[in-house]
Amino acid sequence: MRIIILICLFFFVSNIVIGQDNDLLKQLQQEEKADTALLPPKVILTQRMLWGEKGLMRKWNISPLTVEQRKKEMQTRRFMLKAHQILGFVTLGGMVAQGIVGSQLYNGKFNLIDTHEALATGINITYSMAALTSLFAPPPLVNRDKGLTSLKLHKWLALVHMSGMIATNILAGQIDNNPDLKPIHRAVAYTTFASYAAAVVVIKF
Repeated sequence: MRIIILICLFFFVSNIVIGQDNDLLKQLQQEEKADTALLPPKVILTQRMLWGEKGLMRKWNISPLTVEQRKKEMQTRRFMLKAHQILGFVTLGGMVAQGIVGSQLYNGKFNLIDTHEALATGINITYSMAALTSLFAPPPLVNRDKGLTSLKLHKWLALVHMSGMIATNILAGQIDNNPDLKPIHRAVAYTTFASYAAAVVVIKF
């Protein structure tokens, strides 16, 4: 009877040890995979076009997918995102100035039309540059924006103000032929500014 109990106990303990070994092996394999992964699982389309495993930077051998090269890419990423931040503040300042000038135009001060157009051109340039520095920066090493984060809110708001920028420019080109579009243009411009300002603020938290 004792022998049977000992045999059963032996097999029970063996199964526990083997199970623990399997779990440990699986954990080590996952950690090794995480250590050797040079790109995060999720990469946005624009970044994948340039920096993905089959991106143009890899195909043209400008930036081979190696550990050392990824370290250099992180420096490039920091520089581009810093430029994105600076251009974002410049664009926000331009939008504030544009709002002031635009309200003066609505009050009949048509001598500010040239100023309004110049500001619009400047805003479009800095906005586009800010977008490009973000969309085409090298991807991060890992995805950290799980759940509701400030970065995720920043991205959602970007969809709103980018749509608003496109709509504002389209409406601006049609106002001369259709003055009735002025209230719509103004509402879209204010919505764009509000979402853009919120995007700038939320990323700081």
